[in-house]
Amino acid sequence: MALTKKPVTGMKDIQPAEMQIREYVMNQIRETYKSFGFSQIETPCVEHIANLTSKQGGDNEKLIFKILKRGEKLNLDAVNEENDLVDSGLRYDLTLPLSRYYANNAANLPKPFKALQMGSVWRADRPQKGRFRQFVQCDIDILGDATSLAEIELILATTTALGRICPDNAFTVRINDRGILKGMALHCGFPEESMDQVFIILDKMDKIGFEGVERELLESGYAETSVSQYMELLRGVGKDADGVRRLGGQLADVLPAQVSENLAHIMDTVNEVAEADFGLEFDPTLVRGMSYYTGTIFEISMEGFGGSVAGGGRYDKMIGKFTGMETPACGFSIGFERIVTILLDNGFTVPGEGEKVAYLFEKNVDSSTLAGVIREAMEARKNGVQVLVAQMNKNKKFQKEQLEKEGYTQFKEFFREGLKG
Repeated sequence: MALTKKPVTGMKDIQPAEMQIREYVMNQIRETYKSFGFSQIETPCVEHIANLTSKQGGDNEKLIFKILKRGEKLNLDAVNEENDLVDSGLRYDLTLPLSRYYANNAANLPKPFKALQMGSVWRADRPQKGRFRQFVQCDIDILGDATSLAEIELILATTTALGRICPDNAFTVRINDRGILKGMALHCGFPEESMDQVFIILDKMDKIGFEGVERELLESGYAETSVSQYMELLRGVGKDADGVRRLGGQLADVLPAQVSENLAHIMDTVNEVAEADFGLEFDPTLVRGMSYYTGTIFEISMEGFGGSVAGGGRYDKMIGKFTGMETPACGFSIGFERIVTILLDNGFTVPGEGEKVAYLFEKNVDSSTLAGVIREAMEARKNGVQVLVAQMNKNKKFQKEQLEKEGYTQFKEFFREGLKG
């Protein structure tokens, strides 16, 4: 039986032209984040299954690629349940591994710790444009800082990176706080035990609009007065920092004043010092589905692309699951694959690429001629030129066309009787 040459569903082979863009984007992100004082770390792609299924990853826990036990530990005769077969899995994001990493290494790390992680994650999701089962995430996190400086630095670093990578694409940062989410629902009379269901419905706002959210809340059996008041409150909220402060006043019966003031302070500071050109809006309908978020949450949307291209928030309780002691934590993740998709769709070419020259030599050239070709290539490489040395194909025209797709702009041809071209 012939082996399968196509990659596994939801995963892809990456061609040289795309790889060039991917490396460029990754380098831009890495250098920008390092300029903000983030230190790059790496965690294993495999995590303990108990960590991955600790009810902190939301729906992602349903999408884990699980790994069978190995060797003598895999005893098929003694299997009664899944746990008898599985003890680990591929990570579905970088946040949970980071929390484990910090819990294990905190004594040797600065406080606060500004972490940069870039690596593949895996989710058994339904593949679609810009979404794969194996994909790269680029995360920055600040651990050990409970102040709003963490959110401010994360937003500034992420928007600076996006501004450098996609200077021609308008984007908007939407920001909210889980405390405000809960406060609005409580203020309107929704039972506290129903918060999760209310937020699940609210999270559909982008797809079904205000009318759809209102209809679903009523169909779920919530009081008409509560639903009506809730929709009125959502529609009337201002998008700037002053709007956040006014909302805080309206929710004074259920929301501590520092929650809204803290969010308004973040917005004021970012607007005052940001270098990239982007919008910053308070969005009371922003939910972020991950159950580990405890405070500020944010997403970035980009003009002409459905869905978010970056997202994150504060998760002050996750590290405590490992250590027994709560540690402030906040992070932001760029949707690397989506950014690359946008650049590919726009016909992006990597700027400032060095000169790329192909040296093509005729079949059966003598050893002296070949040595001369390689010697000349080595000299050119010393001067920063990227040189490919290859034997000339029978269909030379097609060979050059393929090399041009990879960015080669000059060709030198070597024949038995000497140089041409």
